[in-house]
Amino acid sequence: TTHTSCAMTDKERRRQKQHTKIRSKVSGTAERPRISVYRSNQHTYVQVIDDENQTTLCAVGTMSVSIKEKVGKEEWATKTVTAANEVGKALGAMCVEKGIKKAVFDRGGFVYHGRVKAVAEACREAGMEF
Repeated sequence: TTHTSCAMTDKERRRQKQHTKIRSKVSGTAERPRISVYRSNQHTYVQVIDDENQTTLCAVGTMSVSIKEKVGKEEWATKTVTAANEVGKALGAMCVEKGIKKAVFDRGGFVYHGRVKAVAEACREAGMEF
């Protein structure tokens, strides 16, 4: 028998299933990569992925030193919408710098709301298109 803490929760199982559905429709290319968002209880992580070549073009999260400087060192500071907004801005700036203007957004099975929405909107403000 498996230990209960090792088993996936119903909520996580639902998210995984939803993510699988999204991934069947959304795929990143070199010209139009996939922006993948992961939201843990404490942090928000974002990657820009080229699925054709299986490479991560750039990644940023609330663990990054540059983001922590902006949002604060407190434990709660990294799990706010403000922190997710900063992550989105940083990612948008990185992508524009690398010449990536268009992308596809992969919400990772999470509801497009709160932190996930903040990342997307900040990216768009920074000059990304999706």
